[in-house]
Amino acid sequence: MEGTDEDTRAPLPDHVARIQAAWRRERPDLDVAPQAVIGRLHRLAALLTQELCVVYRRYGLGEGEFDVLAALRRAGEPFERAPGELAAHTMVTTGAMTKRIDRLERAGLVTRRRAADDGRGRVVALTAAGRELFDRAFTDHIHNEHRLLSALHPEEASALESLLATWLARVEGPAASDRRIPR
Repeated sequence: MEGTDEDTRAPLPDHVARIQAAWRRERPDLDVAPQAVIGRLHRLAALLTQELCVVYRRYGLGEGEFDVLAALRRAGEPFERAPGELAAHTMVTTGAMTKRIDRLERAGLVTRRRAADDGRGRVVALTAAGRELFDRAFTDHIHNEHRLLSALHPEEASALESLLATWLARVEGPAASDRRIPR
């Protein structure tokens, strides 16, 4: 059983530790220490995504559709954005965005219209039904995120947030602030 040894409170070897041990045996010439962080982050991200998607499915949404509705809702009144802007905010291709918008439009959660300032451009907007559904889904989503984070003490969560922000900033590099980052 993975977790902690009740007598010593030391973590028991988890899946990643067992993989590292095997690599140390098979490839003692390589330092596999990064797997301790990267492997666990990768496993945790997959588990968190599964837990987050449970809430999305409750509202008939996939992760991508939830992201589109979130980007529209965050835009504020009148809750609309151009499809290319939505793609940038959700970090997907415009082709993938078109498929997401099509599904949301069929469900009556968004509408598409021509842009007032550019007859060739389009604008995607939340419908009243889309806003109502998303607001309920987002409330449940935030409760779920609190639940998931409650596995950590508040001080641990704060330290992790700081470490992840620092690491992300260093990996993205200084040019990241010049790129369009989703709000």
